[in-house]
Formats: sequence, C-alpha cells, structure tokens
Amino acid sequence: MAEAALEPFGVQLRRCRQAAALSLRQLATRVGYDHSYLSQVERGRRPGSAHLARLCDRELGTTGTLTQAFDRLHRPAPEPGAGAHLDTTSGGLGAPSGDSGGEFGAAASARLGATPVDLRATPVDGFASSGADLLEAVRHRVAGSFGQSAARAEWSAATAAYARDFGVTPAAELLPDLTADLDLLHRTPGPAAELVVPAAEFAVLIALTLSTVGRSRAAERWWRTARATADSSATQWIASQARSWQVISWTAESVGDRAASTRAADLLQAGIEALTLAEQPHDRARALVAQARLLAVLGRPEEARQAVRLLPPAEESPPSVFGWASYESASVASFVHTVLGDTAPAYVALDRALGLCPAERRREGAELRLLLAECLVLDGDVSTGLAMAMRTLVELEDQWHSPGLYDSGGRVLAAVQGKELTRPAVRDYRELLRRRPFAGRSVGSGSSPGEEQG
Repeated sequence: MAEAALEPFGVQLRRCRQAAALSLRQLATRVGYDHSYLSQVERGRRPGSAHLARLCDRELGTTGTLTQAFDRLHRPAPEPGAGAHLDTTSGGLGAPSGDSGGEFGAAASARLGATPVDLRATPVDGFASSGADLLEAVRHRVAGSFGQSAARAEWSAATAAYARDFGVTPAAELLPDLTADLDLLHRTPGPAAELVVPAAEFAVLIALTLSTVGRSRAAERWWRTARATADSSATQWIASQARSWQVISWTAESVGDRAASTRAADLLQAGIEALTLAEQPHDRARALVAQARLLAVLGRPEEARQAVRLLPPAEESPPSVFGWASYESASVASFVHTVLGDTAPAYVALDRALGLCPAERRREGAELRLLLAECLVLDGDVSTGLAMAMRTLVELEDQWHSPGLYDSGGRVLAAVQGKELTRPAVRDYRELLRRRPFAGRSVGSGSSPGEEQG
C-alpha cells in the first residue's frame, strides 16, 4: 500500500481508468478535460490537479483514492514564518461563490477591507489551489507590484484571450480555468475600481459558458452577477455587452412559445438598455443582434427584420465575445430569417455566413448548417435537409455537442410535417437527437450528471 502511495499520480490514474474499462477519450469527455491533457497527466508530463482527481474519483467510482493520492504527492512543504499568507488587506474584489451565483458586483467597494488570504486554502467553487495556481497568484502579485495599472492590464489581457478562445474551445474545457482565474483576480491586491471591469468580463464569460453547456439556472445567477458587476464599474461598454449576451443566450435555447414567458418583458428591457449603453460600433452591433434574435423568437417579424437591417458592416477583426467579426452580420440574419420562415433571404445570408465563418469555430459552423437544413425542410426538401442535419451532428466531435445545438437540431425535426413524418429518415434522425453525448458530462466544479437544467 505504501508502495502504491509513492507511485506517480498519472500511473495511478491510468490504472484506475483501465480498471473501469474506459478509454482516455471517454474519461476526458466525462470529466470535461481535453484528452491530450489527460494523456500528458498519465505520462507524467503534467501534474494534474486536485480538482481533476476529484472528478476522476467520481467518474471512475474510486471513492477518493485518486484525490488522496494527489494530496499525498502534492502536499505543500511547510513555509517558515508568517510569510505563508499573502496579505490582501490593501483591498481586493469580492468574488461570487462560484456556481451558487453569489452577488459581488454591487457590493464590490464594500469588500475592500478583506482579511489576509491563504492562497493554499481551498478557493471558491471547490477549486483547490495546486502548485500551478499558487505560482500564477505569485506572478500576478509581482506584476502588480509595479503599479495598479499593471494589474488591470494583466487581467484585461487574460479576459481578452478567453473572449477570443470562447468560440474555438469546447465550453466544458473553459469553465474550470475561468473560475480559477476569477478566484485569483478577486484576491489580487488593489482598489476594486482597478479590477471591476475584468471581473465583469469574467462573469459574462462564465455565464455564457454555463448557458452553452445547458446549466440554465446557474447561468441565470451568473448573468445577474455579471450585470451587477458591470453596472458597478460605471463603464458603459461592459454593461451593454452583459445585457446583450444575456438576451442572446436566452434566444439560443429552444425556440417555442416565448411570448407567454414571464421573462419576455425583462429581456426586451435589457435589450433596450444594451443599445442605450453601447459606446462603440461593435457594442451597438452586439445589442442589435440581441434585439433581432429576441424579436424573431417572440414572433415580431417586422421589428426583427428592421434590427437586422441596422447591423453595421463587417469589421476586419478577429472573432471575440466582446468584438465583432466579419461573418456575424450574416450569421444573425441567417438565424432571424430562418426562425421567421423567410427561407429566400435566409439562404442568401447562410451562403455568406458559411463562407466567412472560420473553420475552427466548429460549434458556430454546425449551428449554421442546421439552420440551412431547417430551411431545406421548410421548403419541402425533407430528405436533403434531414441528411444534412444528421451529417452535421454525426461528424461534429462530441466535445462540441451542447443542448443549444440539439435544440437547433430539434427545430429541423419540428419542420417536418404531414406524411413526411413516416419517412425512415425521420425515425433515424429522432433517434440521433436522443443520443445527446453531452448528457452526464462533468463541466467544472459543482456539476453533476443528474443536475436539472431548468
């Protein structure tokens, strides 16, 4: 037993995985980590983390074996003197308690009198600080020692990188890193005013990630946090973006009878506020996207079409959550016209959007192809539309599958009418939609296979 305890964590992880008869890719899908990262952990190239060990224990049924092994191998050595604590009494941003959606925006300035924080203690949302976490915290402290503007620049660069990566990285892989970095940010010394904008950006990205993976209730709490934090910053552009993305994420869910929803009035107001607060052309564009999508989903076609007509020309800028890429005008026009049943302009917009959408933005490309499939079915070409939808879902790697994508796929099926419903292809496609490979996927701390998505 003592001999096993001295084995590298990766060796023990591989043995437990093989005992559970799971491939590396299967385990990676279950715990929400990239399989190449897990491979490096098993080979000893990467250390892993306590968070990964806990997830693997849960998925492999090893009842704490891997967590205990990781803790034994990575127990920090005692540090002399009082230097074990990094004092943040100079002020730091209060943080939300992870998935619980604790509000920290409106009360940010009230939390400046924070007590000293031990960076080796367990941070929010259950993420244990590994050696890498501590190293990153120390790096930010060193960067901040050259002036508060350096700290803000550091964190703004980090959120900008996440905003660029959002469309090219599966959402389940982003959530642990986003949460861990936000935890580091709230422990960064300095006035709250210096860091409140990056904190709001992190909150928007976390809310958007939770929405993408289908954790609607958790996402709703984070949207409240994002808006409160953005509003407390007195920075209009992030307040506008927070509202726009909240509306957009809602419209990405299943399109049904939304007019009766008690949320409709609140979301319409949020869309108006987003447009009012927009400062730059790309902020205004994002607010118009939110309005166009919401109005289409609520069955207000003329207003939705008008919002599409007001979209600005494409910008030559890299795709980003907080930017405006070249294909986005055509992409939102595709969604709006398809939802409204205007297939002729939808085909034109889809042709342009599919031609401009970068190949690495796999989820967005799949969503556009499902819109095209829906248009084909609406126009009576059921066999071609179903074949395209099936091919889109089958060929897309499992890590890119999400509830929103399957809602889009469900609209293709809902467009099939009358005797066409008896086609064998309809039965096969219905079975494919039931597969849902994302079901039971672990996405960061606090998730569970049985969590209700409402």
